[in-house]
Amino acid sequence: QVQLVESGGELVQAGASLRLSCAASRGTFSSYTMGWFRQAPGKERDFVATISWSAGITYYADSVKGRFTISRDNAKNTVYLQMNSLKPEDTAVYYCAARLGFGTYLSREDYNYWGQGTQVTVSS
Repeated sequence: QVQLVESGGELVQAGASLRLSCAASRGTFSSYTMGWFRQAPGKERDFVATISWSAGITYYADSVKGRFTISRDNAKNTVYLQMNSLKPEDTAVYYCAARLGFGTYLSREDYNYWGQGTQVTVSS
């Protein structure tokens, strides 16, 4: 089973940029579709972005489209989330997720494996 560890979250001001990383161990990383989700206090865990095994297909939530970019490096077993023009409403715990297989998966129920999360706080 793949294990996921996120990093890169911190406190930043509105308009700043951050890059989150998710390092995977165990399993064959290139066999997994990867996703990022986020959960703000008192809210459900929402989809942010997903990327196919080959990085050829990406999909974003409307709220982050044009500001966030998901990418992956299969040689390093790592998926990234580049976040630009951050807003206070982006404040949340960001989770990396993995699903064995190929497809476009937008629901948290589609993913089998999760990291522990990394906190992103955007001050106004």
